[in-house]
Amino acid sequence: MFYSLSMPLSDHEKRMLQEMEAALMTEDPRLVSALSGTGAAKTSKRVLIGFALLATGILVLFAGLISKLTPVGVLGFVIALIGVVSVISSLGKVSAPRNKRGAGLTSRLENRWDKRANDQ
Repeated sequence: MFYSLSMPLSDHEKRMLQEMEAALMTEDPRLVSALSGTGAAKTSKRVLIGFALLATGILVLFAGLISKLTPVGVLGFVIALIGVVSVISSLGKVSAPRNKRGAGLTSRLENRWDKRANDQ
């Protein structure tokens, strides 16, 4: 899943790696999606949709101003506002700092690795 090694792994190493991946999937699925790249694709898609909504909202807003129809202008403002909120929330997910839980996960995985290495 996450690995691409040039030298083959033994069956025991493959099994241990699969167990570690499964534990990581259950402990922190957001990290897994970020590492696999699926989260970044969704985020960039949301940002693009947000900018498209912003541009559409501005166009509708100006159309309402030109035609002197207040409801159309208000609709354009609402669409643009939704676009801005979408962009900000999507970018906030990308730049959000990692919490302490990630450090605990790393420590637990290292402890499991050391325990399995000592058991052999």
